[in-house]
Amino acid sequence: MQPDLERWRKSGRFIAFGSQRIFCVDSAPDERIRPALILIHGFPTACWDFAKLWPALAADYRLLAADMLGFGFSSKPRHHAYSIGEQADVFETLMASSGIDRCHILAHDYGDTVAQELLARDNARSTRTIESVCFLNGGLFPETHRPRLIQKLLRSPLGPFISRLINRRTFERSMTALFGPGHPPTKDELDAFWTLVTAEGGHRLAHELIHYMADRVRNRQRWVDALCDARCPLALINGSADPVSGAPMVARYRELVGTGYIAELPGIGHYPQVEAPELVLEHYRRFRRQ
Repeated sequence: MQPDLERWRKSGRFIAFGSQRIFCVDSAPDERIRPALILIHGFPTACWDFAKLWPALAADYRLLAADMLGFGFSSKPRHHAYSIGEQADVFETLMASSGIDRCHILAHDYGDTVAQELLARDNARSTRTIESVCFLNGGLFPETHRPRLIQKLLRSPLGPFISRLINRRTFERSMTALFGPGHPPTKDELDAFWTLVTAEGGHRLAHELIHYMADRVRNRQRWVDALCDARCPLALINGSADPVSGAPMVARYRELVGTGYIAELPGIGHYPQVEAPELVLEHYRRFRRQ
């Protein structure tokens, strides 16, 4: 059963990240036996995106998730140079404070890029700390990413003005367009997404957070190499009906990274963990049994 947002918030805690606070949820803070699984969310929402997967995954893993800086219940500093590298630092800080030195990763969207940066760092170490990475829909390759009009506008000089125009109606329309036609978000899900995005006025920061798209272009080779040089198993579970990172992204993944475990989900859009959680769980378990 998916926990409601208020229960989810109460189950979490905050850790310090410099002068900021990061909201995180840990399924078993004292666990030292089951493997750790880090969940990394996407733009523009928060780690509650994984709530439908949480109960089932918690039976096999110690789960650790966080709202990245600028997202969800975490601090949302204004005029901040948000970067993928800094978000990777957030998760390294979280792991250290939680006593985790080895982990699996399940990532989505913006979180895919954070996972690529963590993987690049791990590849450069003599001792591996990441045991597997599973990617859900996201812009692994900037050349196959098809940004929505709102994303293009937020990246433009009009970005600050566009952020001020974001309201509940325009947000719901943009989010619904990302879902598969047969699996639209429910009213409760849209309520939760809006609450997370607008906490501390976060929707007014969209033009600052969107700079991750420029990060992807600037660091393309580093992050593609992270996939190609990975020393751990990789998987891709991808909704094919995603207008942003659908079938063309999977084709590019096959071309550059190879085969490995790849699952294409027909009719599913950009949020497979919300639209088809049972299917994502089925494929994730198959991947981990390999």
